[in-house]
Amino acid sequence: MGSYVPPIRDMQFVLHEVLDVQSTFKSMPAHADIDADTINAVIEEAGKFASEVLFPLNQSGDLEGCKWHDTVVTTPKGYKEAYAQYVAAGWPSLSCDPEYGGQGLPLSLNNSLYELLNSANLAWTMYPGLSHGAYEAVHAHGTDALKAAYLPKLASGEWTGTMCLTEPHCGTDLGLLRTKAEPQADGGYAISGTKIFISSGEHDMAENILHLVLARLPGAPEGTKGISLFIVPKFIPDAAGNIGARNPISCGSLEHKMGIHSNSTCVMNLDGAIGWMVGEPNKGLQAMFVMMNAARLGVGMQGLGLTEISYQNARNYAKDRLQMRSLSGAKFPEKAADPIIVHPDVRRMLLTQRAYAEGARMFASWIALEIDKELSHPDETVRKDAADNVALLTPIVKAFITDNAFECTNHGVQVYGGHGFIAEWGMEQYVRDARITQIYEGTNGVQALDLLGRKILGDMGAKMKKFGNIIRTFVEENGVDAKMQEFVNPLGDIAQRVEKLTMELGMKAMGNPDEVGAASVPYQRVVGHMVFSYFWARMAKVALEKESTDDFYKAKLATARFYFAKLLPETAGYILQARAGNATLQGMQDDWF
Repeated sequence: MGSYVPPIRDMQFVLHEVLDVQSTFKSMPAHADIDADTINAVIEEAGKFASEVLFPLNQSGDLEGCKWHDTVVTTPKGYKEAYAQYVAAGWPSLSCDPEYGGQGLPLSLNNSLYELLNSANLAWTMYPGLSHGAYEAVHAHGTDALKAAYLPKLASGEWTGTMCLTEPHCGTDLGLLRTKAEPQADGGYAISGTKIFISSGEHDMAENILHLVLARLPGAPEGTKGISLFIVPKFIPDAAGNIGARNPISCGSLEHKMGIHSNSTCVMNLDGAIGWMVGEPNKGLQAMFVMMNAARLGVGMQGLGLTEISYQNARNYAKDRLQMRSLSGAKFPEKAADPIIVHPDVRRMLLTQRAYAEGARMFASWIALEIDKELSHPDETVRKDAADNVALLTPIVKAFITDNAFECTNHGVQVYGGHGFIAEWGMEQYVRDARITQIYEGTNGVQALDLLGRKILGDMGAKMKKFGNIIRTFVEENGVDAKMQEFVNPLGDIAQRVEKLTMELGMKAMGNPDEVGAASVPYQRVVGHMVFSYFWARMAKVALEKESTDDFYKAKLATARFYFAKLLPETAGYILQARAGNATLQGMQDDWF
């Protein structure tokens, strides 16, 4: 089963010592009274809930899975009770609007909460996680009546939410969806169709489930321009806002999956289910993108959570497992063999996990703080700059962190050796759970196309130049510090390489758009490393200032040096791949495959 210890010290390092979030909060009236003690209290209590309540249910929930019988879904033993504790403690309302019963705390804190939950039990965390995304979509685009009816229930956690996009014949290409919405005399819509892969689509953890469903109105334009968004409750609220009539939306079956067994991934059938429009007719994707972008950031946090839990358990095992002697001579001569942590390749795998986990924590926390600024900062220029950074880097949060998570959870299994392949140790579950994070909410290949094609080339590199200026300023300010050379020099180098590569790919794309598709995945990998290099350099700067005071900072610097020496260099190969272009991909004719 392993163990989980919330990384509170490292979270505090990122939030207080590197980002100084308290100072940023003071610039935002909505969060000006949030101090370090409040932040620490929240993450410490969240850590207790994650480690003491959720983690013990992770492996048992995976083994038991969800059960389906005649449209009714039962979650594993203990899940419903854990959710009741979660609601009673007020966790769902943490960053929700006080107007609808929320606590109004910064998204940064909600982000830290979800890291802890995802490490402890990713599949369970998907139930409240999707609910928060539904809350955000209705909050941004719902009518006053819809907000009044549904937001308090979502904020409290009494009701949960889902995102219903995918259909049997279409996933990423939502322009192909066929679900229909017929207007009704009372202002509602009768919605019919089938949705698949709907996480948390049916369960026994909450009394009502609110489905956000994409569908087409009669006579709607073809493609994505003819999609509308509707909120479709499992039970239609009565005039008092309580549970009312059962709506004809039901779970036809559960998907049998590789991982996340204890989350109910459903086939949902809508047979004239009554829904209400969210946003404007035929502009449903605009409204749904609020939830989709929240989900993409959330999936990045899933990747971080799995990387952290894999690292912790692999580290603990490596310190205890005795196998062979160190190549340079016995390190523990009093024992029958040395613990495997003395072996260079085991240390490589452990440090890879640690470097990617700590880099992801820093990156994700910075992005969450940018979202807080986008939503709450009084200065319009600050809000615009923050919004641009979030838009540019959301594909990196989703794809780079989850690609790393799959690599790292595989390293976790490898450190355990044969025991890692055995279910009772719990490590193989992390690999299975991590695999879906590279697929849902837009595959990582789609994220790469979004990054290069839309976010960078789509605005002639304006957003990328803005983020590049942040890096350039840091390099200029710290380049004269001799102690920072080992971090600043490679950061400046990768930033220059990305700038040059981006210009090359932009020129190629003007002649042949397929060049974007051919280069996008390796390009995304390179940009991801540039982003991590910047944040590792920032962490190293703080650690250098305090290195003599605490082994924590010495370990931080050792991990930073490993990252720059052993992980960043892979970008050289990816740059060559991106430059290799489309020709070798098209050289193979379709019927030769």
